[in-house]
Amino acid sequence: MAWNEPGGGQRDPWGRGTGGGKGPDLEAWLKRLRQRLGSFRGGGGGVGGIGTIIVALLLAWLLFDSWTVINASQVGVVTRFGAYEATLPPGFHFVLPRPIDTVRKVDMTSVRSVSDKMQMLTKDENIVQVDFNIQYQVNNAEQYLFSMQDPDEAVRQAAEAAVRRVVGASTMDTILSGEGAAMVAATQQSLQQLLNSYNTGITITEVNFQNISPPAEVKAAFDDVNRAREDKQRIEDEAKAYASKILPEARGNAARIVAGAQAYEVTRQVRAQGESQRFLAMLKEYRAAPAVTRKRLWLETIEQVMAANTKVVDEGTGRNLIYLPLPHSGSAPAPATPTALLPGVGAELQAPAASSSSAVPQSAVPISASGSTQGGQS
Repeated sequence: MAWNEPGGGQRDPWGRGTGGGKGPDLEAWLKRLRQRLGSFRGGGGGVGGIGTIIVALLLAWLLFDSWTVINASQVGVVTRFGAYEATLPPGFHFVLPRPIDTVRKVDMTSVRSVSDKMQMLTKDENIVQVDFNIQYQVNNAEQYLFSMQDPDEAVRQAAEAAVRRVVGASTMDTILSGEGAAMVAATQQSLQQLLNSYNTGITITEVNFQNISPPAEVKAAFDDVNRAREDKQRIEDEAKAYASKILPEARGNAARIVAGAQAYEVTRQVRAQGESQRFLAMLKEYRAAPAVTRKRLWLETIEQVMAANTKVVDEGTGRNLIYLPLPHSGSAPAPATPTALLPGVGAELQAPAASSSSAVPQSAVPISASGSTQGGQS
């Protein structure tokens, strides 16, 4: 039921009757307020006490809000009624109190960072997942505060655009082949140029690609490709090692063969020259004494021939039957020891006593009393 409903009497919102339908006693309330504020001027009341309070509040406002302290790692950006006024260096400064002047402190030495993960399309139309981290510092506080509404989000979006630009200009094999340093440098340069064009007052200090990998759906296939690439590199390294081992040996053998051929050539030339000189000297002697030279040549030739053959001397009457051993192929003939038989029977050339057989060896050739031989030398 409403508080002023007819029949129920007049009631105020505070649940008490007013008695006679009168409203709240505002004069009494103001009187009590003046009495309470009067203590600031010695217990008196009136307009003078309120003015004193206002002056005291104004002095406190000026005292506590007219200075600021900027730390060593910060700068202060002063805005007057919302417009940029000045940039304060580190230290103690006097400013106009708020809301006239507002000082916003910006840390210039701390390193800020943003991270993101996203999938991108490469130049050869493959999909790759890239996790990157961007670290940056503020180099211009005015631009940092007034050029962007959300600096971290602006840097993140600009970094995404720069990474997409670099990845989109590279193939999957190039991205996964370990050329991360070149991609990081290209990304940092592109991102810095983009932020400078927006006057963001930000310097990119470092760009990191924490993970570059294909999507999970095709990771197994890319792992097979990476293993094949590693096998290829391993086989190439083994082939290079084998070539490094074989080629020096082959070059050494070739050099040895060439040196031997050159030595053989020189030897043959020198020998041929010596033989020709000897022949010319012999020809000169032959022309001077043909008979003596022919006999000398014949004796030297017989000496050489007889020196290399087995000789048997028969001191009998010429009627003895002797056996000459034929030389075995591949080995020199064993020395024979002649043994005297009965007088008139002849002499026999036997093998050494090492042979236990009493039969005549098949390799022995009989010589008739007339001194003729068959296959032997007498």
